[in-house]
Amino acid sequence: MRCPKCGSRDDKVIDSRQSRDSSSIRRRRECLKCKYRFTTYEEIERSDLRVVKRDRTHEPFDRRKLAGSIAKAFEKRSTSLLTLEDMVEEIVHELETTGREVPSSVIGAKVLEKLRGIDEVAYLRYASVYQRFQDVDQFVDAIHTLGHRVKTNALQRELFPPETAQGESATVPARSRDAAINKDHGRV
Repeated sequence: MRCPKCGSRDDKVIDSRQSRDSSSIRRRRECLKCKYRFTTYEEIERSDLRVVKRDRTHEPFDRRKLAGSIAKAFEKRSTSLLTLEDMVEEIVHELETTGREVPSSVIGAKVLEKLRGIDEVAYLRYASVYQRFQDVDQFVDAIHTLGHRVKTNALQRELFPPETAQGESATVPARSRDAAINKDHGRV
């Protein structure tokens, strides 16, 4: 390995560690000539994935582009960077096992599938671009679709809390009904 400071090819490995997901190895090295310490990463060479766009053009798969689009969906949300990295890694792994050419629609569908289980707002943001929403009605339809699924993440609040049926309201004490009305800010 060439030293980034002096250009010498003589170095020694001081420390080696696996990454969190065991997909790469991080090595700390020291140049024997100038004693400069630097870090290198070793990982498996991945196959050349090509993306088939909507207009039938082909382009090389860019992991950073995928991560950037997902990060935009998570912008100003309380989701950790680790969650984003894990999500990108899972999607890339799934894409690599499908073949050398992947339609952009498959990539978008995989992203939506992962986002739906993690963060509903991020899902809606990504879906609005991926599915090319043209008006508010498409947003409303997507929100209603989200409202009808079973909630998997206990830490995330429901986007649409279940409404009580007419017959059930008679059995609920008046104090509970008043609290529910105040919680919904007086909306009926």
